[in-house]
Amino acid sequence: MGGIIMNINAARKRIRCVMAEKGITSPPPLLLAISKTRTASELLQAHQAGLQDFGENYLQEALEKIDALQAYKLVWHFTGPIQSNKTRPVAEHFSWVHTVDRVKIARRLSEQRPAGMDALQICIQVNIDHEDSKSGVLPEDLAVIAADISTLPNIQLRGLMAIPKAGVSLSERRKSFSYLADLLVKLQLTYPMMDTLSMGMSDDFELAVAQGATIVRIGSAIFGSRIKNMD
Repeated sequence: MGGIIMNINAARKRIRCVMAEKGITSPPPLLLAISKTRTASELLQAHQAGLQDFGENYLQEALEKIDALQAYKLVWHFTGPIQSNKTRPVAEHFSWVHTVDRVKIARRLSEQRPAGMDALQICIQVNIDHEDSKSGVLPEDLAVIAADISTLPNIQLRGLMAIPKAGVSLSERRKSFSYLADLLVKLQLTYPMMDTLSMGMSDDFELAVAQGATIVRIGSAIFGSRIKNMD
């Protein structure tokens, strides 16, 4: 447990240092622990160190952990690709979805969100670097999909999520984060409730914080090197 506590404290310190260096006075970004392939025991250790929010990519694995840890009232974020036939359990068990890239998926989540639950918080995944192999809405299509999603009941359009191209320089990743922040500012003119930039992972979250991230998605910098998924 000591390693996880030290890693969380170190990540928080790095965030504070970036904010101080850049003169950022807004609240620090939410530290979202990306916990795919991690055990319920490891998540509980992170929770005992002060974390409340956990991001999962693999649905069946996530549902097992949600059930095992239900007594702790954790906040669950779905951060993986969503297939149409998997939207119901996502709508029923998660508070956030970061990877909506089609109106069809948003509509199914809206229709399948159980009555009495708070609105499901939605981020649109943006293919920020126009990669053929990556999911996400192209920047030029954002206005159309945001307009459609914003009208759906039972979900709340909160912001944008992106993963910059792998293997590029820190300078290029910084440009991608800055571009995503600019896209959100433009959308906020029409949708002021959009207040979330989900960007930055273990190897680049400081760059993302400097560009205005409100959620950073950190896995290995908290839990150590990721265990290979056995599915």
